[in-house]
Amino acid sequence: MSATKSKFRRILLKLSGEALAGGQHSGIHPQTIGQIADDVKEAHDQGVQIGLVIGGGNFIRGVAQASQGMDRASSDYMGMLGTVINSMAMQDALEKRGLSTRVQSAISMAAIAEPYIRRRAIRHLEKGRVVIFAAGTGNPYFTTDTAASLRAMEINADVIMKATNVDGIYDKDPKKHTDAKLYSELNYMDVLKQGLQVMDSTAISLCMDNKLPIITFNMNKPGNIARVVRGEKIGTTVK
Repeated sequence: MSATKSKFRRILLKLSGEALAGGQHSGIHPQTIGQIADDVKEAHDQGVQIGLVIGGGNFIRGVAQASQGMDRASSDYMGMLGTVINSMAMQDALEKRGLSTRVQSAISMAAIAEPYIRRRAIRHLEKGRVVIFAAGTGNPYFTTDTAASLRAMEINADVIMKATNVDGIYDKDPKKHTDAKLYSELNYMDVLKQGLQVMDSTAISLCMDNKLPIITFNMNKPGNIARVVRGEKIGTTVK
C-alpha cells in the first residue's frame, strides 16, 4: 500500500443498494458498480483501510412484493440475501481493479463468503484488503444502517462515510424543494430531534453513544470518496 495521504486510518463506507442499480431502480448496473469500484480504489490507494456495507434496496422492491402477508422475519432474511448478492458483485468489480477483498457474511454460507469474525476482519484490513460485510447484522428487524454502525465500531473505524444521491443532509428534500438548505455540520441530537433522514435512529444512537462521526456525501460525483478520505470539506458531518 502507498504511503498514507489519508486523513483517516480506517473507514467504514456505507452504500445503498439502490446506488448499484444506477438509473434502473432495481438489479445491478455494471457501469455504475464499476464507477463505484474505481472510486473505492482511488481512496484505497491513498493508504486508508476500507470496510464496506452495502444495502439491499435494489432488490427490496421484489422482496416486498414477494413477501406480502409473509412473516416480517422471513422477509428481512430475504433482504439480507440481497445484500450478499450486492457484496459479491462489488467484490468482483474491486478485484477486477487489482484490489484484494474478502466478503464476510453475518449468515453462514461457507461456499461463497467467510463467516463474520471481528479479529479476522481487522487482520484483513491491516493487510490492505477491502472487507465487505454482508447480510446486515444477521438479525431481522435491524437495517443495514445499523449493521454499518455496529461493524464500524467493532473494527475501530475512525468514521462512517455514508454515500448518498444528494450532496449531504438538507433541512428538507432537495429534490422537492428548491430552497432546501444544506447543512455542513450537525450534532447527533439535531438529527434525531429533526427526524433528518441520514440513517435510522438506532444507527444514529449507536454512533452518538460511541462518539463515531458520520460524513454523508454525494457518491454520484466521481472522486468524492477519495476527497472525503483526504479530509476535504464536502457533504455533511454529524458528530
